[in-house]
Amino acid sequence: MAALSHFPLTLLPRTPTTIIKTLFSLSRPKTPPLSCTLRPLSSLSSNPKTIDPKYLSCCLPNKKPLKVAVLLSGGVDSSVALRLLHAAGHSCTAFYLKIWFQEDFENFWSECPWEEDMRYTKAVCDQVDVPLEVVHLTDEYWTNVVSYIIDEYRHGRTPNPDVLCNTRIKFGAFMDAVGGMKFDFVASGHYARVVHVDGDKKDKPSILELSKDIVKDQTYFLSHLSQSQLKRLIFPLGCIPKEEVRRLAQIFDLPNQDRKDSQGICFLGKIKFSEFVARHIGEAEGIILEAETGDFLGKHRGFWFYTIGQRQGLRLPGGPWYVVEKDVKNNVVFVSRNYFSLDKRRRLFRVGSLKWLSGSSPSQINQLQCKVRHGPGFYDCSLAMEVDGDGHEIAVVKLSKDDQGLAAGQFAAFYQDRTCIGSGVILESWDDQGFPVCSRALEIASMEDKSKLGNPVKIKVIQEICHEESDRRLCQA
Repeated sequence: MAALSHFPLTLLPRTPTTIIKTLFSLSRPKTPPLSCTLRPLSSLSSNPKTIDPKYLSCCLPNKKPLKVAVLLSGGVDSSVALRLLHAAGHSCTAFYLKIWFQEDFENFWSECPWEEDMRYTKAVCDQVDVPLEVVHLTDEYWTNVVSYIIDEYRHGRTPNPDVLCNTRIKFGAFMDAVGGMKFDFVASGHYARVVHVDGDKKDKPSILELSKDIVKDQTYFLSHLSQSQLKRLIFPLGCIPKEEVRRLAQIFDLPNQDRKDSQGICFLGKIKFSEFVARHIGEAEGIILEAETGDFLGKHRGFWFYTIGQRQGLRLPGGPWYVVEKDVKNNVVFVSRNYFSLDKRRRLFRVGSLKWLSGSSPSQINQLQCKVRHGPGFYDCSLAMEVDGDGHEIAVVKLSKDDQGLAAGQFAAFYQDRTCIGSGVILESWDDQGFPVCSRALEIASMEDKSKLGNPVKIKVIQEICHEESDRRLCQA
């Protein structure tokens, strides 16, 4: 596949704000929802609780009472965020964003996918008499996020729905919709910290910092926001470790205090992502080849179901096997058991669609840190700035160590100490040092009639399995 130098991430046209506003206050969505009845929850308590002031330090407690729009999901994190803002003396209105695709998967649901979320959300708000509004943004989500995701998968790339959802929906379309309601800030249960400048220094940019809980930290998912978005945000949980958030949920006697954290993409709920991809992209049988030998190992349902570094779902004996390359044109997936070999790692890659939270490129580009995925791990890195043929800014990133799982379409977020300074999208054309696929494998991949391959070869089982990365260099296939 031809290397691309830039993936534009500009927002697609949104539904006009005036139209979105008409969808507030439990009004019917454009797509009729499933019939659901909200059932009451027990264990409601309206007794005021005394909260240690240290827990309010990310709630702007020293500001005059603020008018805050709080995004609630029905989970513990956003519920605790709401209660902390309420305890800090701010005037809160809660909003639940409804973006389910009921019409696509109604045969899968045993109950409405949003029913449980709504019951918990309403119960949390009722405890402290906070008004709750429901916003239907299914169309906006489809236009600005899902259609982009589907197109990226069709082209063999691996997009990040959570980054796009934050940028384009939660703090994009939603912020536009409530713009006329004169809220001072929008808040959510993200684990991150925003540092706002004093009132007499409004020309100074707001800063996105790592949360106190470095493992739970979500600045990676917020790294593509604009400065105008950042200036309007509060993250009450940025100063609190996750375990203390759970304790606060007990102190507040929240009805969802024991609810498990949600996993996966927000609009899918209980639906597997593979089922969503199959519905919207379809299936096309292809073959799986061993990268080093070209051996025909099996078949797959379409290259778009796989991403570089993937281990699960290959269903090949004698593993572990990893996806190492994809031939999009010929619908071929290349795999290897030598994924962690030192000669097959990469530390140099290119990033496009750059967005800097301050509004301009950083002046210091030689002593930065980088995340290439969500999690507590950082690399030291340096950047070299370029301009591509279309005039777009490109960063050539050099990591301090090699990384095995760089995937085109994913985001790389950049940091200066504890400050997140921006991010961009990993491009396919890094340093022409992709995983070495042998000539026989490439030749077989280009065959028009792959039925001539016959049955898959019998895979020889590797006797020695190395579990520690430091020992993998000693493993022999």
